Amino acid sequence: MVRVLRIDRATRDEIIAHARRDHPDEACGVVAGPAGSDRPERFIPMENAERSPTFYRFDSLEQLKIWRAMDDADEEPVVIYHSHTATEAYPSRTDVSYAAEPGAHYVLVSTRDPDRDEFRSYRIVEGQIAEEPVEIV
Repeated sequence: MVRVLRIDRATRDEIIAHARRDHPDEACGVVAGPAGSDRPERFIPMENAERSPTFYRFDSLEQLKIWRAMDDADEEPVVIYHSHTATEAYPSRTDVSYAAEPGAHYVLVSTRDPDRDEFRSYRIVEGQIAEEPVEIV
């Protein structure tokens, strides 16, 4: 079964704006939604602890705080996003190795072309990458 990421235009635009703002470093964050719903609702930009143009990592204390807040609000990470600054919006081997939320949509944004928005979504489960359609609602 092919899953579809359904995301509102404002949230999509916030993810792209965050990626462009942090360029030339990779940007990262999550979009939380009600547990079990697959509805991305609350945009949560995070700091790239690596501050790197080629790698991202959530700050462990920030991640713990955000994941606890999601648990308290009965939310989960529906979308986990980051940007690629010089390559296409496709998961790297490192991205795949760090994909620990099998239910999440992994969104990548490429900021390599300042005039083109490259926004793609994937499922990454047990090392397998499957691109999925994105529907703007």
